[in-house]
Amino acid sequence: MSSSDDLPVVHTLAELAGLNEREPGLYVRWSRGPATDIGAVSSKDDLTGVQMPGLSANPLDVEQWWEDRSRTLWVARRLHDYAHLPHEKGPGVRPWILTGRETGRGPDNEPLVADVRPLCWIAAEVIEEARTEVARQEAEWGSLRRSER
Repeated sequence: MSSSDDLPVVHTLAELAGLNEREPGLYVRWSRGPATDIGAVSSKDDLTGVQMPGLSANPLDVEQWWEDRSRTLWVARRLHDYAHLPHEKGPGVRPWILTGRETGRGPDNEPLVADVRPLCWIAAEVIEEARTEVARQEAEWGSLRRSER
């Protein structure tokens, strides 16, 4: 990892998968970053405007049903799921990793996390690597029909 904006930066899927293996309970959040989010303390439901009891994030921990499949491919899948958010949420939105305490679920059933501790940024090249890895699986997995709009 290298350092940027006072946080280290993960530059490969393998590096992120290794971090996830060594430190369970990691979440990925797509936003303008910890400096903005931690001051806000919670996310707001985009549809209703209701403040939620924590920051919306997505878990990186491998689910048991994934069995002995590649952890790197699992992480690629998790990043791929939300790689459209920078386009939807606007300039400056990028992924970062955090730990914290789950306080509930958001409207998309995503965990809401409080007592957040930022760990690292995820470099843009990791997102491209994740897209490539998921695309390689398309013949076996099928299409997720995600669009950049």
